[in-house]
Amino acid sequence: MPKTEVILTTNVIGLGAESDQVKVSAGYARNFLLPQGLAIPLTGANKRRLEALRQRRAEREGHEFNTMNELAKSLAKMLLVVTAKAGEDGKMFGSITSGIIADELKHQFDVAIDKKKIHLEHPLRMLGEHEVELRLHPEVTTSLKVRIDSATPLSPPPAPSAEPRGREREGAPGRSRDTAPARAKEAAKPRESAPAESKGERPPRKPKVEKKAE
Repeated sequence: MPKTEVILTTNVIGLGAESDQVKVSAGYARNFLLPQGLAIPLTGANKRRLEALRQRRAEREGHEFNTMNELAKSLAKMLLVVTAKAGEDGKMFGSITSGIIADELKHQFDVAIDKKKIHLEHPLRMLGEHEVELRLHPEVTTSLKVRIDSATPLSPPPAPSAEPRGREREGAPGRSRDTAPARAKEAAKPRESAPAESKGERPPRKPKVEKKAE
């Protein structure tokens, strides 16, 4: 397949950036790059445009660097909360991938990031907080805090039951529940007055009757 050399006028993913001279198939250049204005043929006249293309490229890359640098500062302060299904022992049933993180960033913070810029050595499979590396730019990297919560909250252990002291006293061995009421009834009865004891007491003396003289 014949090749041709062109000068890119804009950034083409997987091919190059503006002002780059690349070799592509003649059909690709003729049917796609040139009609779309993404490249121009490599000619003497077009070579004079290289300086302007390089200047535009430098401005674009500088703008991208500044934008990603500011975004990195904002992301470093964020806490992304993701929920996942987990069992009672806290083990997750699934995993959190870079695609899920990218979707949640868009949903929660309206931040659009390509999932390819979210670097995970392996999907997240544990509840709790994680530090996720973001490669936003060849010269800009940052970390994002991701907290994974269980979609089904774990039930707390039952608290030990404490019986009231009154019940403990009622159930104490050797004591009858009716003891206290019986004592109260006895205390409420009027006491009968005991007869006076005559022991040690002398009978009252009879008054003397004087006899009249006859």
